[in-house]
Amino acid sequence: MPARLTLVSHHLCPYVQRAAISLAEKGVPFERVDVDLSNKPDWFKAISPLGKVPLLRVRHRNAEEIIFESAVILEFLEETEANPLHPADPLTRARHRAWIEFGSAILNAIGRFYSAAAEPTFLHESRGLSGMFARVEAELSARQSGPWFAGDRFSLVDAVYGPVFRYFDTFDRIGDFSILDGKPLVQAWREALSERRSVKEAVGPDYPQRLHAFLRAKQSYLSGIIRLQAIATPQARSA
Repeated sequence: MPARLTLVSHHLCPYVQRAAISLAEKGVPFERVDVDLSNKPDWFKAISPLGKVPLLRVRHRNAEEIIFESAVILEFLEETEANPLHPADPLTRARHRAWIEFGSAILNAIGRFYSAAAEPTFLHESRGLSGMFARVEAELSARQSGPWFAGDRFSLVDAVYGPVFRYFDTFDRIGDFSILDGKPLVQAWREALSERRSVKEAVGPDYPQRLHAFLRAKQSYLSGIIRLQAIATPQARSA
């Protein structure tokens, strides 16, 4: 019998990763189907109102419903599946939802960072990201008592920030941009998330290569740094 849930995915999308992490943490079986967003199949365009991933296809009573937008998918899973990742207290839950939105804002800032065409814009976006993570550091300092955002309990906030920090694994191999410098609690959270099974398995083993190729192909300041590295590396080996 096929799984009741199918996650329609793209191999690089951080919003898909959120849903995959949540499903894994809840122990819910699901199928995962990747689509090529540069050549969207007709079946995908027919069921995705915004033309984006993730989608969650839900088989229910011999019918199928399509849920789109990652935040909605996460809330649906909270309402329908066991092992809740949101806190029970309404005020704490609202705070968690707010920091999930902040995580989405960080993802938007990351997109501006790696897409910046010129050095001044690139440096401006780098400083902006550093400031956003300074806010996260302050929140962790005020609230944290364990490895996760909520202390000892893994939550949806952690599911959201795991894909955020994954970008920095690749950024760190490209250069020292100092965005997370001086933020020890953020760095510790990043390290804990990198070791979490659900976070690690939310992407394929070739994700780092795919992301690096994606960044290199962009006509951006960062892609220029990557191309210069590729030129310099053989010279360094022959020196």
